[in-house]
Amino acid sequence: MQPLMITAAICGAEVFRDQSPYVPYSPAELADEAVRCFEAGATMVHLHVREPDGTPSQRADLFAATMASIRARCPILVQFSTGGAVGMGVDERADAVKLRPDMATLSTGSVNFGDDVFSNPTPLVRQIARRIRQFDVVPEIECFDSGMVDTALRLARDGEIALPAHFDFVLGMAGGMGGSERHLDFMRSLVPDDCTWSVAGIGRFELPLARHAIAVGGHVRVGLEDNLYLSKGVLAKGSFELVAAVAQLAAEAGRKLATVDEARAILRLPSRPLA
Repeated sequence: MQPLMITAAICGAEVFRDQSPYVPYSPAELADEAVRCFEAGATMVHLHVREPDGTPSQRADLFAATMASIRARCPILVQFSTGGAVGMGVDERADAVKLRPDMATLSTGSVNFGDDVFSNPTPLVRQIARRIRQFDVVPEIECFDSGMVDTALRLARDGEIALPAHFDFVLGMAGGMGGSERHLDFMRSLVPDDCTWSVAGIGRFELPLARHAIAVGGHVRVGLEDNLYLSKGVLAKGSFELVAAVAQLAAEAGRKLATVDEARAILRLPSRPLA
C-alpha cells in the first residue's frame, strides 16, 4: 500500500470568518497555515486565495505571493484551484496556472452547490484542461459525481488530459454524490487501476471517509474548505488540526505518511522548477 498523502484544503471560496474566525485570507495567513499543515503531516496544500475582505479571488498576484511565501518556508506541494468561485469565467479561473504550481485542479462537470450551481460545461472544461497542459502543470481531476469520472476518461481519450491521473472525489456536498463508504467505493471502482485517488468528505463526512480511504489504500484531503469542525460543535482552530487528526488515524491503522518526495513520485510530478 502506498504511503498516505494528505492534502490540506485551507480556505476554499465558500467559508468565511463569520462562520469560523480561523479561516485564513491573506497570503501571509495562508502561508502560515500551509506550514502548520506541513508540520502536522500534509504533503500538499490545495490553494484558493482571497481579497483582503475575504472575497474569493483568482488573482495571479495573490497566488504568486502566497506560493512564494509557502515555498520559502517549507517544501509542501502547492496545488492551485481553477474552480475559483461560483460565477467566474475560464480566463479568471485559469489565469494563475501560468505560475506553474505543482498541480492544478480540473473539475470535469457541473454540480449543484447548495442553492448555487458550480458550472463546468464541457467546452469550458476543455479550455481549462488545455490551459493546464499549456503550462506543463499536472491536473488533479476533481469529481463531485460519477459522471465526472466518465467525462475525465473521455477527455483522456481525446488527448486533453493524460492517464494515469490523480482523481479527488468530493463527497457529501448538498447537490453532489453522498458521503457514505458505499459512494466512495463506487467512485474508486470507476477509475483505471493505474490511477491514484483521494477523497474530500464534506462536513461530518470528512473524517469517516478519511478513515475508510486510509484502510483501502486511497489518499485524503481535509481542511476548513470542506469542514470547519474537529468534532461535533467544536471548531477546528485551523486546517492543521484536521490534518493532525488524519495523521493520527493513519498511525492507528499502521499506514505511513508520505514524504513530499514520495508524494511527488506517486503523483508523477516533475521536479519543481527553479524560481
